[in-house]
Amino acid sequence: MRLLRLLPLLGLCLPVFASAAPLALPAVTSVPTAAGGQEYTVSLQLLAIMTALTLLPALLLGMTAFTRIMIVLSILRQALGTGQTPSNQILLSLALFLTLFIMHPIAEVAYNDAIKPYIAEEITFDQALETGFSPFREFMLRQTREEDIGRFAEIAGMQQFDKPEDVPFSILMASFLTSELKTAFQIGFLLFIPFVVIDLVVASVLMSMGMMMLSPMMISLPFKIMLFVLVDGWGLVMGSLAASFYQ
Repeated sequence: MRLLRLLPLLGLCLPVFASAAPLALPAVTSVPTAAGGQEYTVSLQLLAIMTALTLLPALLLGMTAFTRIMIVLSILRQALGTGQTPSNQILLSLALFLTLFIMHPIAEVAYNDAIKPYIAEEITFDQALETGFSPFREFMLRQTREEDIGRFAEIAGMQQFDKPEDVPFSILMASFLTSELKTAFQIGFLLFIPFVVIDLVVASVLMSMGMMMLSPMMISLPFKIMLFVLVDGWGLVMGSLAASFYQ
């Protein structure tokens, strides 16, 4: 099935293969295995990997810490009331680099155990795929609530699983995203409370002084920014977000 998905791409490359037949044909050959399957050459397997990179944005959202971080940063910006400051590009860059920091140990394990031996042709493509996803699977299981897994297993018509290894990857990814959304909004709620208190205090003071025509948001914004800077808000938020994945 994996080879059939690559046939349209291979069709586009036929003129190249025809013009360089002696060099290109060995790259698309397959060798029968002892179990009765087919083992494709490394060149063809690398072509399949490059094609699979088109799914990288979905994998970034569905298998890493990016979703939680991005949602929390967006809620924080709304709580501060600074409009589009920081801009979306800055928030995306901050979320991406913090995600790389959090996921680096997991990616390093996947590289040493799967990608590196596969490049050296020490393991097959299927073995590399299973070994490479294993640390990401463990990370997702640590961050996923059992009730979310049970809910999606019930939707799929499956029985409860005896051990984490029995959870299908499709159910795990859906459960992981649901848990990440819930956790992100919980963190965002806690971040919102101090800024709401400041807004309420400023609005009450303005009403008691009879300045009802003056916007409370305009007065409370400098106080919220000052409070956030004095307590080293960005450092606390980044540290708390990173620490939340290791609890």
